[in-house]
Amino acid sequence: MSDTAAYASKPDHSLGRIDGTGPSPTRSEFQRDRDRIIHSTAFRRLQHKTQVFFEHDGNHFRNRLTHTLEVSQMARSMARALHLNEDLAEAIALSHDLGHTPFGHAGERALHAAMAPYGGFDHNIQAMRVVTRLENRYAEHDGLNLTWETLEGILKHNGPLTNPDGTPYGKYAEEGLPSGLDDIPAVADLRLSSFASLEAQTAAIADDIAYNAHDIDDALRAGLLTLPDLLEVPLAGPIVHEVLALYPHVAPKRQAHEVQRRLITRSIEDVIATTAANIAVAGVHSAEDVRMAGKTLVAFSPRIAEAVAGLKAFLFARVYRHESVMVSVRQSEQLVSELFARYMDSRDLPGRWGVAAQAASSDSELARIVADFIAGMTDPYALDEHARLFDARPDFR
Repeated sequence: MSDTAAYASKPDHSLGRIDGTGPSPTRSEFQRDRDRIIHSTAFRRLQHKTQVFFEHDGNHFRNRLTHTLEVSQMARSMARALHLNEDLAEAIALSHDLGHTPFGHAGERALHAAMAPYGGFDHNIQAMRVVTRLENRYAEHDGLNLTWETLEGILKHNGPLTNPDGTPYGKYAEEGLPSGLDDIPAVADLRLSSFASLEAQTAAIADDIAYNAHDIDDALRAGLLTLPDLLEVPLAGPIVHEVLALYPHVAPKRQAHEVQRRLITRSIEDVIATTAANIAVAGVHSAEDVRMAGKTLVAFSPRIAEAVAGLKAFLFARVYRHESVMVSVRQSEQLVSELFARYMDSRDLPGRWGVAAQAASSDSELARIVADFIAGMTDPYALDEHARLFDARPDFR
């Protein structure tokens, strides 16, 4: 992209791929990454993986795929406004959830607990396993053979994993570093202590904006909230006041959509203005300057960041921990735990997974095979496997 800024990632300067490929006459290296991700099996599976509300509930709730597409659109829009490489931002956004389990964060918590004796489970590390090892479509290599920059963005879009001295950074300071970091093939060191590109940071904040807005929309659809419930909620409240005053006689569904679109627009506009100012103050002139800046540059303004935190706290209490949601959460956690225990005990996995499980020489090796298999399941397939093994199927109601 000829109109990108000096601090944007440049496909012509990419560190490349493990397995070299000839240049494409029609696509940049980051465009090729995007296309490989979209055509992957793992990407299609997102269609049948829960976001917050389970698929059986209907009402056009978001799933992992529709969430990912919304994140991708927002990341690309912000990247364009900031003169970043849109294709890299899109590729990272499209791949950021490839490591998620069935049944949303409930499935991830259950798998993390089951894997505790073997190093735990982390969906970002799992996404790296998907794109470097588990996708097996290509004749010449395992994985998708993505560029270093896309791999870096998948791994570090939420920030560095370590401090410069190697000690855990951010959330990992309390949790410890996830297992599997020493088993990620890349053409060069992924530099766990540096910040990722602006494109990766843009994908990360697009994720926040997307789920704040669509979780409100889905909660309204599910009847867990009404618009008046949001009147005093940070960030959303002033917009609800505004919409109800402007459109008092419009149908509630249209009012809700108006709130959602204004929430997204104002969040994105705040990020663009704040980030442009942060870039100017930091004085970055290259993608390497961004990595060494010592902080995230793509951000909300302090006022909006505080409001976002308040909105998240409200959604956690009123939506994510609502009893109608928690019934399904508890059942799905139990299902994933039971699948893991049965596979570990019997090694009765289908197809090539069963062959690999039978050949595993240690509990740790077997556990990683089982975790890879479960993490790749869709919700319906997990339910089918549970029915096959236990002759029981939760109805999540």
